[in-house]
Amino acid sequence: MAVPTLSPKPHSAPSGLFSLPVIVAALGYFVDIYDLLLFGIVRVPSLQDLGLSAEQISTVGASILNWQMGGLLLGGILWGVLGDKRGRLSVLFGSIITYSIANIACGFVKNVTFMDPTAYYALMRFIAGIGLAGELGAGVTLVSEILPKEKRAIGTSLVAGIGLSGAVVAYFTVKYFDWQTAFFVGGGLGIGLLLLRVGVVESGMFKDVTEQKDVRRGDFFSFFTNSDRLSRYLKCIGIGLPTWFVIGILATFSNEFGRALGLTEEIQPGLAIMWCYVGLAAGDLSSGFISQALESRKKGVALLMAIALVFSLVYLFVGIKSATVLYALCLAMGFGIGYWAMFVTIGAEQFGTNLRATAATTVPNMVRGTVILMTSLYGYLKPSLAVINAGAIVGLISFAIGFYSILTIPETHGKDLNYLEE
Repeated sequence: MAVPTLSPKPHSAPSGLFSLPVIVAALGYFVDIYDLLLFGIVRVPSLQDLGLSAEQISTVGASILNWQMGGLLLGGILWGVLGDKRGRLSVLFGSIITYSIANIACGFVKNVTFMDPTAYYALMRFIAGIGLAGELGAGVTLVSEILPKEKRAIGTSLVAGIGLSGAVVAYFTVKYFDWQTAFFVGGGLGIGLLLLRVGVVESGMFKDVTEQKDVRRGDFFSFFTNSDRLSRYLKCIGIGLPTWFVIGILATFSNEFGRALGLTEEIQPGLAIMWCYVGLAAGDLSSGFISQALESRKKGVALLMAIALVFSLVYLFVGIKSATVLYALCLAMGFGIGYWAMFVTIGAEQFGTNLRATAATTVPNMVRGTVILMTSLYGYLKPSLAVINAGAIVGLISFAIGFYSILTIPETHGKDLNYLEE
């Protein structure tokens, strides 16, 4: 249940769209996406350099990726709770230190002799996953609380739109340099951002809540002790499922879909993912303006989700004749799932100041964690239903939950965020 804050004190003047907190949050998410996708891009060449066979690259690579995703799940809860207990800035600082050090450490995996290099690699990706989990939620929470409600959607869209271009930079860094250099670049970018963040100030709303000693902050389990709160929390997660169906299934396994569709040209999953993120960045930059124009978070997200559904159906069933068309469809689907920033903003807006960072940080990482379930279901269905139908069933489930969640969740456009969860 939402109750108003007790503090009557005014907050500091709202920041502008291009103020330092917004810029730093955007650049932070840029580095976050760069590092999040980097292992997927360097998986094959890095494991080849460690002397693994093609079969080992597949199995060990999947295991390392799952360790990273496990780190994201654990880190989402850790940083979310800390964001509400210790402050939004503490998470921004702590998360970037964690994943910057872990990424630099990944660059030395070839030189490891004190333990099995692949076990070391998995451990470093797990630690990197923990660090990467805190960036977006804390950044969106801070931006949402410092911007006036009329600019909130546009501000968070700028954060994600700029941030998602990190995927493109990661792809070309690996393409023109070696994989070790790419890890060092990611760590160096993070340390550079750490210096920028020195001038960022804490959210006024959070400062007010810290003075109310009787308010419980960052209680993750409180999402499960109230039916209304649990419903809102699960619907926030449900909204994000179509995004990772497109990225985690249609783009990641685009080489399999290409063969199933009869394409003679070999599809490069890394290139498909890159084009998907180009579209996603464009969609995220647009989503805030769409939300403002429609005066509704729900209508804006539903519109983009419908676009993603249409192009997913074209991808699976219309009949792709060339690799160029497939990559173009990845771009179009990426635009459709470009409500990622809006989805995280909705998660932040659904809950009071004492739980806001916990929600905004755990929700996107819960969605990322569902990739394990999606890929497992896809792999289970493939032998009996073949690639296209297996992908379609996973997509049907994802979009059905996504549409139900966005159509039934409370509207938050123009909502005053200065309140607490009881």
